Amino acid sequence: MTTRWLTPEEQRAWRAYVAGYLLVEDAIDRQLQQEAGMPHLYYSILANLSETPERRLRMTDLAERLKITRSRLTYAVTRLEKDGLLRREDCRWDKRGSIAVLTDEGMAVLENTAPGHVETVRASLFDRLTPEQVGQLEEIFTQVARGFQGDDSGEVAPEDLPWRRRSSPCSGTSNTAGTSGISNTAGSSNTSGASGASGTA
Repeated sequence: MTTRWLTPEEQRAWRAYVAGYLLVEDAIDRQLQQEAGMPHLYYSILANLSETPERRLRMTDLAERLKITRSRLTYAVTRLEKDGLLRREDCRWDKRGSIAVLTDEGMAVLENTAPGHVETVRASLFDRLTPEQVGQLEEIFTQVARGFQGDDSGEVAPEDLPWRRRSSPCSGTSNTAGTSGISNTAGSSNTSGASGASGTA
């Protein structure tokens, strides 16, 4: 199989993406550690739960929102649960599943931290872009995500996505069912996102 090395233009774009992502993520993590004593992922968990009915969501659905493995989510939720920021409940519709619930204490932490977080996101990213570039950014990464997950045509997402597993009737609410090249490229990536009481995840 022939290696499809990046062109010079592709390599510049890739390295620019990696550098920009890492710098923005570092700024966000520093702000959240200083103001809330938690990394970006933990804040994103609280933010996503704050947007759902009754501030609760099935763990597998939460992992899909965050685009992470269920084991990584379980570790983070265990830490947040020890701090009293959320709790876990059994899923009445599926004995194998559990539901993450944002507590009042967790909501208070989120509301106190959100203003500084949103300002950091704005200063680190959106203040550096034109409105046109913001639209292009959304378009580009929506297309990238669809390439992994399938589009809106009903195509089934690949089973090797980190959060994938067989679905169950429990919806999580009480009333409803970098690669590194030798020299051609280098980097890594991660994701998260949402808005609500948090302003942004």
